[in-house]
Amino acid sequence: MSSQNTPSSDTPWWIAGNNSDQNPPRVQSRASNGRTVSMSVAIVMTLAAGLIGGVAGKSIVTARNTGLATSHSNIDRAPNSIAGIAARVSPSVVSIDSRSNQGEDTGSGFFLESNGTILTNNHVVESAVLSNGKITVNLTNGKSYPATVIGRAPAYDLAVLKIEVTDAPALPLGDSDKVQVGDNVIAIGSPLGLAGTVTSGIISAKNRAVTSGNGTGESSFINAIQTDAAINPGNSGGPLVDITGSVIGINSAIASLSSGFGSQAGSIGLGFAIPINQARKTAEQLIKTGTATYPIVGMSLDQSYSGNGAKVANTPTAILAGGPAERAGIKPGDIVTAIDGQAIHSADEAIVAVRAHNVGDVITLTIARGDKTLSFTVKLIAAKK
Repeated sequence: MSSQNTPSSDTPWWIAGNNSDQNPPRVQSRASNGRTVSMSVAIVMTLAAGLIGGVAGKSIVTARNTGLATSHSNIDRAPNSIAGIAARVSPSVVSIDSRSNQGEDTGSGFFLESNGTILTNNHVVESAVLSNGKITVNLTNGKSYPATVIGRAPAYDLAVLKIEVTDAPALPLGDSDKVQVGDNVIAIGSPLGLAGTVTSGIISAKNRAVTSGNGTGESSFINAIQTDAAINPGNSGGPLVDITGSVIGINSAIASLSSGFGSQAGSIGLGFAIPINQARKTAEQLIKTGTATYPIVGMSLDQSYSGNGAKVANTPTAILAGGPAERAGIKPGDIVTAIDGQAIHSADEAIVAVRAHNVGDVITLTIARGDKTLSFTVKLIAAKK
């Protein structure tokens, strides 16, 4: 392990040695096409410095002629205030630099276990893994450690890393099934490389079907939590926490109206997080075996179908031999219109709805076949690893 400073015997290692002031932030963004885009903020910083200097000089002159009132009041920050939660959670959040032959990606993560186990997004580390690159984890105290990949689950856009530390400040995990629209939440991470950034908002919606992919591997299908807390490139993999400081989601994607700064647009208040209940199940599989699976019905869907619902591909191989769909009597050309009573409008929605379940769960598919509406009950099986 590398270390810049030696902590005292009474100070946790993850607090001591903070030398962040000696290292100005690098502003970097992971572009949607997998390339790293560097954006300099020198002009903005220069303008800010110039403005501050001008105001300060003017204040000195004014101060000679007028009395300036100074407040000495103390601010009482409750433990469940944004400031209180941020102070507790921030030491557990890490910044991740992932170097590959295509450049460098910057993301976030957090300590899942005290032995140095970290949870993040797969897309943060995927390029480095595929090109035998280097992954470095940076802590809030200024220390950096090389990371080992314990396992990845592209289907859910999750990855588990490990660094050689002990007594890491692991975050408690909440229950994403119990969150409600309107609940207050806080996102912490490294947007544009600015580590330790805290933003707040609410849960805007639940069960959003979100599909993401960077063109280098398998697409991810997420039954996401939507939030208006500002999430930007670099927040990926960081925690979305509730007012108790418990993690209820993994920040993963944003919606954008337009692109800028090298094809990477910023937050417009539409951020999406992987529910922690799903992330917990997947992380446990990765920690135990290094791999994770997901449930399937055993049928291929026609991604080019533009009508309402999800159409089973009209090909001889669309139905998995011996799989749940075949045993239930589903046929090529059938259109899935609902799963467990939830309306399905596209193939992506159908995939997300299935993957939100567990292997072994029984679900009901509503099928349109010609002018008939049929109902099929299937037991989900695990996809082959």
